Amino acid sequence: MPDVPVPGRPVRVVLVDDEPLVRRGLALILDAEPDLEVVGEAGDGAEAVALVRRLRPDVVCMDVRMPEVDGIRATELVLRQPAPPKVLVITTFASDDHVVDALAAGASGFLLKRARAEEMVQAVRTVATGQSLLFPEAVRALLRPRRRTARHDGPPLTPREQQVLALVGQGMTNAEIAAELVLGVETVRTHVASVLAKLGARDRTQAVVIAYRTGLVEP
Repeated sequence: MPDVPVPGRPVRVVLVDDEPLVRRGLALILDAEPDLEVVGEAGDGAEAVALVRRLRPDVVCMDVRMPEVDGIRATELVLRQPAPPKVLVITTFASDDHVVDALAAGASGFLLKRARAEEMVQAVRTVATGQSLLFPEAVRALLRPRRRTARHDGPPLTPREQQVLALVGQGMTNAEIAAELVLGVETVRTHVASVLAKLGARDRTQAVVIAYRTGLVEP
């Protein structure tokens, strides 16, 4: 299982971007927070994988467009490590197709480089606690132009699981899904866990991308 931040110590963050000025700006924002600490920086994906293996951070802020090893491949390699960190994709363009591939690879969410400082800080805190940073409309906009590229060959979802997955795709929390379907929150949590297992997804974000790509949910 992935590590979770240790209570009482800052969330350890590694920054990965081929632009030193971008890394510097992110470091200034995150290090200004008492509960966040930038412990390392990398200028490409290959360097990032080695750095993560050595430093064992809680969160990696990953640019997707880099020379040599890009952020998609780096995300895949980082998440294969024992007790991997969470990956937060940082991108210049909201319409970047690379974002979808990074989410499919297991990134917990994405954020634009032009995001406000408080949005960046909150995004890192969110993924550090194991939550997904899911922007339903943005993900749907990225996936609508794409043709279905896969099929779901795993265990079939029950009708209730299909309903829950569709609502997860709308960005609803477990409590909101419970209210919508008139179920207990624990029951919803059980359904979500079953959906993740059947789809082979690490988290809700990856489950939604898989659902769109396989046609289980229409974007």
